Amino acid sequence: MSTLQHVESQVAAFEDALARGRLHHAWLLSGPEGVGKAAFAWRAAARLLGAPDFDAAEDHPAVRLMLAGSHPDFMKIELEERDKGVLRREITVDQARRLPEFFSKAPAIAPYRVAIIDAADDLNPNAANAVLKTLEEPSGRGVILLISHAPGRLLPTIRSRCRRLVFTPWPSADVAAFLASRGLDPALAPMAEGSPGRAVELAERGVSDIDRQVADLLDTNGPKRLEAIQVMADGLRGEPGKIRFGLIIERLAAAARDRALIGGPAGEGWAQAWQKLSGLTGMVEGLNLDRADALSVALETVGAAVKAGRAA
Repeated sequence: MSTLQHVESQVAAFEDALARGRLHHAWLLSGPEGVGKAAFAWRAAARLLGAPDFDAAEDHPAVRLMLAGSHPDFMKIELEERDKGVLRREITVDQARRLPEFFSKAPAIAPYRVAIIDAADDLNPNAANAVLKTLEEPSGRGVILLISHAPGRLLPTIRSRCRRLVFTPWPSADVAAFLASRGLDPALAPMAEGSPGRAVELAERGVSDIDRQVADLLDTNGPKRLEAIQVMADGLRGEPGKIRFGLIIERLAAAARDRALIGGPAGEGWAQAWQKLSGLTGMVEGLNLDRADALSVALETVGAAVKAGRAA
């Protein structure tokens, strides 16, 4: 299943503006993470750099140069590595300050010069102001594509200077078909909440295994439950551990939410567990708390809900 099937209206709007000679100098691509905004930005950039349509193959000359990072009329601003394998938390002002020089030059080999900012949500305040200055002084043959998962966090003055295209979540059935077409488990679709990108991420990070561990934790006693706790507690260090911890807490919170929504005598206990678990990952990472200790707290919270449910 092609992602283009879900962005037909956005492609049509962009192509219409291009054909009529009314192409806006800045486009804000907004919507949940993983629903195709980055893919659209890439294809739109290729289109402006000479590709015949939005479905240009990777062997097209413009696309080849973009992939190689050597197209003179294309740049992409995104989170850079701080240390080996570790990304910075924000896009810096030094990165944003590359834009004025880039757009001050005429296109070298393409009809336009194009920059993608992925994601504009990651701009620190100084970088956001630098981008705003560029938006206020548009280049005649320059286009900026800003990707945003949370446009409400952007400066209102940035939003007001962009033409906005909104991207919406996919139907769960389409996410399942997307996964199946790539040989991945379609059962992950409901967890992805309409985001094919999120679905692939969940598959790659072994969420099916984590869900099985969560099920063991919630529904069993004795050795199997203890084994699930031990497996969860292993491997929580470093960046992989951070990702794994976040996924474990997310799936525990989702399980608590589902049980709370069922209601009944045990519903209140699960609702309280859901509330406690929902903010745990942000608190742990924000305060740099020990993940293993936090996991113990999470398991105690879930254990209390399980006991309350059995007693009800």
